[in-house]
Amino acid sequence: MFIYRHKIRTRYNHTDRMGYVYYGRYAEFFEEARVDALRSIGVSYKKMEEEGMYSPVITLRVNYYQPLYYDELITVEAIVPVMPTLRTKFIFKVYNEKGELTADGETSLVFVDGITRKPVRLPEVVEKAFEPFFTGN
Repeated sequence: MFIYRHKIRTRYNHTDRMGYVYYGRYAEFFEEARVDALRSIGVSYKKMEEEGMYSPVITLRVNYYQPLYYDELITVEAIVPVMPTLRTKFIFKVYNEKGELTADGETSLVFVDGITRKPVRLPEVVEKAFEPFFTGN
């Protein structure tokens, strides 16, 4: 299992009129944590895209438990529970400054060829980056 913890300071423009972090921002928090998690193990989305490989989100789910507010330092856990193959599943947990779970969710992504837009096998660089977390090496 792969787990990465990412810190984000909520900004004023993240909030709605009620002073809560707007529900749509959670997808952005998930994306930021996911991209940074991959970067932490040597996988660059930018480089993959330059090499003609894309990874679109095909599912997104979010559950909200309590609000987040302006200027909170939140933690977003990005968890990959199983070794990625054709599809990569990320589970997310969002915690406020007190360490309370405020939301959780999930995304699924696939890898596609940049020209054909057809699904392709997991890129070797991604497979090698995740291998140590799932083989015990």
